[in-house]
Amino acid sequence: MDRITYDLLEKRHITQQQIDRLLSRGVQNETILETLTKVGVVSLNFVKRFVVEQIRLGVYELSVIKNYHFLDETSILTYLAEVLELPFLDLDSIDMDYRLTEKIPTPQLKRYNALPISQDDMYVLVAFADPLNIEAQESLQRLFPRKSLKVGVATEKQIQAYLFKIELKDSVKELVNNIRNELRNIGTLEEQQEASSILQLIDVILKACIKGRASDIHIEPTEKNCVVRGRVDGKLAEIFIFDRDIYPPLASRIKLLANLDIAERRKPQDGRFSAIVMDAEFDFRLSTLPILYGESIVMRILDKTKALVKLEESGMDPISYQKLIKALESPFGIILVTGPTGSGKTTTLYGALNELRNVEDKVITVEDPVEYRMNLIQQVQVNAKVGLSFADALRSILRQDPDKIMIGEIRDHETLEIAIKAALTGHLVISTLHTNDAISAIPRMSDMGIEPYLISGALMAIQAQRLIRKICNYCKKEADIPLILREEYSTYIPHNTVFYKGVGCKECNGSGYMGREMICEVLPISEELSSLIARGGSKDEIFKQAKEEGFVGMFENGMAKAVQGITTIDEILRVAKV
Repeated sequence: MDRITYDLLEKRHITQQQIDRLLSRGVQNETILETLTKVGVVSLNFVKRFVVEQIRLGVYELSVIKNYHFLDETSILTYLAEVLELPFLDLDSIDMDYRLTEKIPTPQLKRYNALPISQDDMYVLVAFADPLNIEAQESLQRLFPRKSLKVGVATEKQIQAYLFKIELKDSVKELVNNIRNELRNIGTLEEQQEASSILQLIDVILKACIKGRASDIHIEPTEKNCVVRGRVDGKLAEIFIFDRDIYPPLASRIKLLANLDIAERRKPQDGRFSAIVMDAEFDFRLSTLPILYGESIVMRILDKTKALVKLEESGMDPISYQKLIKALESPFGIILVTGPTGSGKTTTLYGALNELRNVEDKVITVEDPVEYRMNLIQQVQVNAKVGLSFADALRSILRQDPDKIMIGEIRDHETLEIAIKAALTGHLVISTLHTNDAISAIPRMSDMGIEPYLISGALMAIQAQRLIRKICNYCKKEADIPLILREEYSTYIPHNTVFYKGVGCKECNGSGYMGREMICEVLPISEELSSLIARGGSKDEIFKQAKEEGFVGMFENGMAKAVQGITTIDEILRVAKV
């Protein structure tokens, strides 16, 4: 029997009969306490308060909670901070003063799981993962002899994550010092932008983000710092933190690379540049946005190899792939790819273009912006400044005798109307639309002012998609799924299915996930569906007919991937909950 269950039994908060009853039903010893909270014998909040009291009295070490995955570290520490009358700190919502960490060796901070946050005339606020570690507090107090130590509480995971960022910051300390020295010795703004150390720092940032599998790089000034974040598998993570004085030359040099106006800081700007990083060529699409403390700079990393990805390699299941390929083989009609921003629609469009491009057919695209450059395809960049909109470009394209047309995104009635007419006059058109699922695209087109009979005549297929994170193979292990979840989704889960999760490791930066792939639903428009759409059938009627024809929804497709051990149920519920 585990320590906490034994102590609850000793103090008569639970009875031996209750434990025996669970054991007789096949509940494992190590999950007795969790099951007791689930069946309501003892509340989870009571267990948390009990554990916090034992920690406060010194009966338990704080590390005891690591043995119980259902005892959330954040809520335990929040309770503990409340009992000890100390502030609980969410480090992600605090703009830290990183100059304080320069006074303390990083190994010492790691040993004590502590992090200096801020200071005023009287106090230095330090976050501790264990606020009862008096030795750690006394040791850090000696490093700030003129000020009192104010103790705060934060999770060990957050503290360790920020200490890792400080180590990264230290690794480029010499480079940052060189930048400062160059800036002091250089007078004009032009010379500052050409400083070699700034170029080296940009190279370090690009390498670190690409090595970390980031899809976007965000450079953001705050009141005290300059933060560099990367979007990895759809989630942002801080990669570098610099002092505020590094931001102006860094921002100017990046804008210069993309041929932007470095003197213009009041208006958003867009540009792009190419760079060789780790012996591979990458394109970077740049966007600047004026914010409170300067400009937010976002660079989209465009890896040219991703433009050549094949649809069957993007995670599409064989049945969905065959449905889409059959639609792409049509000589005319419109095929739509739907989903929210960041769901991989553009990658799917390029995958479809890969299937379509050949010497015999003229393929033209209208994009805003052109992300990847491809051979055998004529690509048109939308330019609002000179009056070249999607609709204007599309009208001109139809005079170019195209066989197949790709429209980056249908945003308005005019573009959709021309696309539908092109599809009805013998062209194959593929494009994207912002809807949550495949069937919703049909009423969405009606809402945009297109008659149902035109939609039914032009539409060939609709694909809706999302991106899910895949379990990291380096730290993959079996996972316990609550019985209530198994029962709720029993129609999707075969008997005796073993689920997996990633526990977190250095390969996946502790997230438990590595890489992403698609989950989707493909709706081919049959003759029955076409006549139903022409009659103005409701969404429910269309769904019923689609199910009769073998339509598999996105949630079902996602659950199949969880059953196969590719991803977790939590990820499917996050991305595609029914």
